[in-house]
Amino acid sequence: MKTGVSLYSYQQSHFFKELTLEDQIREVSENLPGADGIEIVDEMSLRYPDPGDAFVVQWFDWMERYGTVPVSMDVSFDVLQFRDHVMDHDEVAERLRHDIRLAHRLGFANVRVLSTCPLDVMVKALPEIERLGMRLGKEVHQPMALEGQQVTEIIDYAEKHSTNAIGIVPDFGIYGFRPSEVLLAQYERRGAQPEASAASVELSALLRAGQGPFDFADIAKQTAGNLRSEYKRFLTSGEAITALKGPFEAVRAFADARVPQASELDYIVVAEAIMQSHTSFDTLRQLVPHVVSCHGKFNNMSEIPGRSGEYQDMAIDYEGTIKALKDGGYTGYINTEYEGQRYSQDRSRAEMMDEVEQVRRHHEMLNRLIAA
Repeated sequence: MKTGVSLYSYQQSHFFKELTLEDQIREVSENLPGADGIEIVDEMSLRYPDPGDAFVVQWFDWMERYGTVPVSMDVSFDVLQFRDHVMDHDEVAERLRHDIRLAHRLGFANVRVLSTCPLDVMVKALPEIERLGMRLGKEVHQPMALEGQQVTEIIDYAEKHSTNAIGIVPDFGIYGFRPSEVLLAQYERRGAQPEASAASVELSALLRAGQGPFDFADIAKQTAGNLRSEYKRFLTSGEAITALKGPFEAVRAFADARVPQASELDYIVVAEAIMQSHTSFDTLRQLVPHVVSCHGKFNNMSEIPGRSGEYQDMAIDYEGTIKALKDGGYTGYINTEYEGQRYSQDRSRAEMMDEVEQVRRHHEMLNRLIAA
């Protein structure tokens, strides 16, 4: 397995103009032992939609100077960019074809689309990917499961048409088993009760053990954004789509039994327990041939008690995930994707998380587990 970094991990430092694009690439090269992979979000790192010929020359100069490899370019679709209509699937596919050509121009091997991208849009762009000898991967993001339709339809298509050019990009958040401690801490700073955090962790453990108060299957069919918006609607109006109303009622009852005089925010905190995927490690092992690349998602690296200089993510099962990839013979990239900085952005700049240090800690863990 090879390692790299999604430069999305440095979004905060990028926003504050503390790290330039070159600084980010240099950090990967010089301070992360063994790492050489670069992943970008096009509209974050580039002057989109055309960075210009001079930038392309500069880009390849950086890749050579720092010994780095363009692995994946992440793209998304602003379907509301026009004032008079929402983009249809043909328009989105045309934009995806443009982004594929842009990624190829910059030497990227892969293009990653978001978990909300429909399969037919990917299929419409597939001839362009195949023509350029690249791979197109769909992000599998919690609470999606590898066993769900969003994944199986891609695998079925790839196998039916005997193509390796379309596949999946597992986000390691699908192996999260509880809300991150930094997320819960932010909720408590906003006024949530500690009992709500404890209840969320307790419900997460019950669901992981298959002992939860509802069937998790319908939850796993939703995106995290849809779940959060539907749950907020449920708390406000009592209404929710049929498949979710029962689980939402069970979550609220679970909170009522554990949190004194629960507020709306307390209910939201407890519901973070349903944002986990509970997907199988064995499924990941079996799907390795269809894995385009991996997102090493994490939200906080903390030192392992009694093991100075060694770090862990307390909420994501990295040991099981790395083992499943190794058992499946995976030889591609795991690109670090740090997102925990958003849980300190209610604080002063001095109190915000240090992205550079967090990514360095993550690579200590990755290198240790891959070598185990």
